[in-house]
Amino acid sequence: MDLNTLNLIVDIGNTRSKLALFKGSKLLKKEFVTDLSVDDLIHFTTNQNIGKAIFSNTGNLPIAIKEFANSAFNPIWMSHELGLPIKMDYHTPHTLGKDRIAAVTGAFEKFPGKNCLVIDAGTCITYDWLTKEGRYLGGNIAPGLTMRLRAMHEFTAALPLVEPGAVSDPIGKSTQEALKNGAVWGTFKEIEGYIDWGIEKFEDLSVVFTGGDTDFFVRNIKREIFADLDLVLTGLNKILKFND
Repeated sequence: MDLNTLNLIVDIGNTRSKLALFKGSKLLKKEFVTDLSVDDLIHFTTNQNIGKAIFSNTGNLPIAIKEFANSAFNPIWMSHELGLPIKMDYHTPHTLGKDRIAAVTGAFEKFPGKNCLVIDAGTCITYDWLTKEGRYLGGNIAPGLTMRLRAMHEFTAALPLVEPGAVSDPIGKSTQEALKNGAVWGTFKEIEGYIDWGIEKFEDLSVVFTGGDTDFFVRNIKREIFADLDLVLTGLNKILKFND
């Protein structure tokens, strides 16, 4: 294997995609792209010595992207059927989100020998449990902040749509405050409840946040937690190397 080649990691979402280059286990470059195109891939990889590649699509995959990727990079396509460095206790792995598999794999890489609770805070909030031996136990899915606020607006006749934000007083003094507090304060307590349960059940627990709302929660959750916005990319790179 040429030690000077780079690993190309592409994580395709519904509206936003992440592109990254790794040399071994080191992240060298990353970029976020809205509505990924073939031109974006060409621009990102021009003058780069790509040796291996992995593509993961949680959103819709345009045919043009797939055809170009296959011809230009001959990539591995992320799937639960790939070999994984972690052991799977999930009963329906074919229904498990590729980003969740990648995130816990990333935690296994970044926090070796640790029991981990991986919290991916995005459109939905996922809570995934990984033992220090590398066994994925499973996890739960809950609505994210924006989804909670939109649901209260869209499934009622009179409640307004409120943007998430910091809570100054846990008791709302207006309907706007009551809606925001219900979503935000409720999510805080949900997260803290998972963390407290995990600390009781697992010794030496590491709580790792990733996803778009990470910064908001890390600033407001009063627990010892880690933030790693590159956890999914790290996991995909680990899976790529494992399947070399």
